[in-house]
Amino acid sequence: MSVYRVHFKWKDKEIQLTAKSLDLTHPYFVSIKDLVFTDKKKLIINPAEDDIMKAFGNSKHLMIPFQTVLLIEEVDEQQRAVRQFALVDQDKTDSERSEQSEQSEGSEGDGREGDAQS
Repeated sequence: MSVYRVHFKWKDKEIQLTAKSLDLTHPYFVSIKDLVFTDKKKLIINPAEDDIMKAFGNSKHLMIPFQTVLLIEEVDEQQRAVRQFALVDQDKTDSERSEQSEQSEGSEGDGREGDAQS
């Protein structure tokens, strides 16, 4: 299922809203319905997200002027989530890391010497 991210200017700020329904048939407005917000149960609150939730959280239907719209994206609903970062291998010691970097530097040096001799 697709969702839409609408980026627009409002009160001199760039706002991003996510919605399940978008209608572009009106000649002057973008119609946004079924807004999607992240879960309210969070340990850390993002102030920008909190302001957007206060301003638009109770809205059922928004009509945003085309002039203020910066970008409209259609993405899969699973892509809305924050991407996971890979952890650095904590089992390796500093000496193992330095050995690996020396080996990679040594292999690069061999290629240069061969080019110079030819």
